[in-house]
Amino acid sequence: MTDQVWPWPAGAATGIGSLPGTDIAEAQRVVLGELPALPHLPELPARGPGADLIGRTAGLLVELPVELYTGRWRVAPRPGRDLRRARDLMERDLDQLAEQAEEYAGPIKVQAGGPLTLAASLELPIGGRLLRDPGAVRDLTGSLTEGLRAHVAAVARRLPRASVLLQLDEPSLPTVLAGRVPTESGLGAYRAVESADAAALLRTVVEGVGVPTVVHCCAPDVPLELIRSTGAAGVALDLGLLTELDPLGEAIDAGLGLLAGAVPTRAPSTGQAPTSAQVADRVRQLWDRLGFPRRQLAQQVVVTPACGLAGASPEYARVVLAACRDAGRRLAED
Repeated sequence: MTDQVWPWPAGAATGIGSLPGTDIAEAQRVVLGELPALPHLPELPARGPGADLIGRTAGLLVELPVELYTGRWRVAPRPGRDLRRARDLMERDLDQLAEQAEEYAGPIKVQAGGPLTLAASLELPIGGRLLRDPGAVRDLTGSLTEGLRAHVAAVARRLPRASVLLQLDEPSLPTVLAGRVPTESGLGAYRAVESADAAALLRTVVEGVGVPTVVHCCAPDVPLELIRSTGAAGVALDLGLLTELDPLGEAIDAGLGLLAGAVPTRAPSTGQAPTSAQVADRVRQLWDRLGFPRRQLAQQVVVTPACGLAGASPEYARVVLAACRDAGRRLAED
């Protein structure tokens, strides 16, 4: 295990993706300043439609245009204004990244919605989620794979000295597997997707994009064995939602990296974020309970917030990222 090469440096920390505000230049400065070992491309959902997880990812799809209809994203007959907005926002973000990180020479993380979460969110033109049509889900997965491959290439062109790490956001994955995605009427739910089928869809994206990939799920009951079987390099999860340690220990022992969500996304009642020492202790304690050697910790684990920080204040978000960074450094010194 200690001979394994990870797509991040020892003692790294990163963000999950979203940050508060609407100024991408400022968000990028914060990320590059606070997370120098593993920065990420910030997401600013406060900018509105096309900056949200589903719209931002749908803008990357190839030959599968989308549009907003009654506040929801759906498959469209042709590209239109909503799709142009999503793509323009992404292009602006990549240009800003190139401007500020032109000489950056380490790993950089980009995020996008995964195929199961997209299928549970995007609607068909005739109504209903794509999830109802297995053929449409397969087409969506192929389109997403092609779009993410082009997106990773666009980042690599702008930052030729960097290496790209992909994060697939799958908050709906446990719900999809359990058959709990509600229909539009709210009176029923869509058929559960079998674990083997879900794994095959994720594997298609992981293998097709061709860069190290982390699957993020900040929900209870993260299907760790399923994620490990896809060829993902790691899993990102909220430590506060862990109820059983054995599945996590088995996944880590099998070689899965861990992006450990160790800091709350909202300020606690005291108004103060945990210190870097407290964050490092929380990760150490988990690692010790799992029974792995300390020398392995800083290599296999990346410290992160519990989830995205879009709902936090700018001040709290910056403090959280700094605490994650310094906690990672503390772990590397152990």
